[in-house]
Amino acid sequence: DNDLLDSSMNTSSSKARQDGAEGEEGGGRKKFRRNKKRDMPWDDPTIDKWKIEPVTADNPLPPPLEESSFAVLFPKYREKYIREVWPLVSKTLRQYGIACELNLLEGSMTVKTTRKTWDPFIIIKSRDMIKLLSRSFSVEKAFRILEDNMYCDIIKIKNLVRNRERFVKRRQRLIGPNGATLKAIELVTGCYVMVQGNTVSAMGSVKGLKHVRKLVEDCMNNVHPIYNIKTLMIKKELQKDEKMKSENWDRFLPKFKKKNVKRKKKKIKEKKAYTPFPPAQLPRKVDKELESGEYFLSKDQKDQSAKSKRSLENAKKGLKRKRDRAAEFVPPTNIHQKKQAMGGKKGGGAESAKE
Repeated sequence: DNDLLDSSMNTSSSKARQDGAEGEEGGGRKKFRRNKKRDMPWDDPTIDKWKIEPVTADNPLPPPLEESSFAVLFPKYREKYIREVWPLVSKTLRQYGIACELNLLEGSMTVKTTRKTWDPFIIIKSRDMIKLLSRSFSVEKAFRILEDNMYCDIIKIKNLVRNRERFVKRRQRLIGPNGATLKAIELVTGCYVMVQGNTVSAMGSVKGLKHVRKLVEDCMNNVHPIYNIKTLMIKKELQKDEKMKSENWDRFLPKFKKKNVKRKKKKIKEKKAYTPFPPAQLPRKVDKELESGEYFLSKDQKDQSAKSKRSLENAKKGLKRKRDRAAEFVPPTNIHQKKQAMGGKKGGGAESAKE
């Protein structure tokens, strides 16, 4: 009997626990539903939750805990210009809380963060700015890199072509006559491009920089820039049409086939057998006169011999002229004989054939 009582009490207590747990869950669900209906402060349709707030002096980020610095070397010929514009550079960077230093002994420019820096990414932009200054960009264009959505790319073209003469030709092809090709690249891609030494510097949007890099690398691989410029111009026009956005553009883009142009073969000079002795000396005029005996003749005798030689040559030429004139009046049996009589002249044979 005691065992039966204990078992019944256990079952009743377990049922009571289950009922209490269900009641608590029901109360929690009701409470959750009641809170869900209430308007929250972030449930505002006017607020754009994906908007990136711009970092400005009025809306700054906390300053960096560690100091970051970058140094860039510049060539000797840029020293005069950089020294002139450095006060303007330091004044502009001071607005962003960036300290800058110009070392003329080492030929370097240094930028570093301070406790007043309110934008952490501005140090990267400052590094790019001094890079562009060292690569012949004007200070007005270099300041554009400090803006948002403006980036730079330094394309190294030195190792793309091994032959120096070929490298210079292809680099000049990138610039074009009076800089016309370079200007076309800037207009199509929307980037500033500067060809300097063994590098090409470009500044603009990310999309434009990709186009510039592809165009420069193709040019160094013997693909003329005009082909890529034409393709980009067609794409630019197709982007304006909303109907063409969802279609494939391959049928509109030009397809250029590579043609193997025949080039002049260089004449291979045969190497002569090496001899340690120098070549034999050519005879002088005096030596020739000594051999012929003219050296020992007097002046009058020399003049008389020269006169006799001239008269003999004139007589030979006169006889040849007479023979040519007489051959015109000889009636030939066929054109072949006429040509032989005329001494290989073409005109006489044709005239006689007509007659």
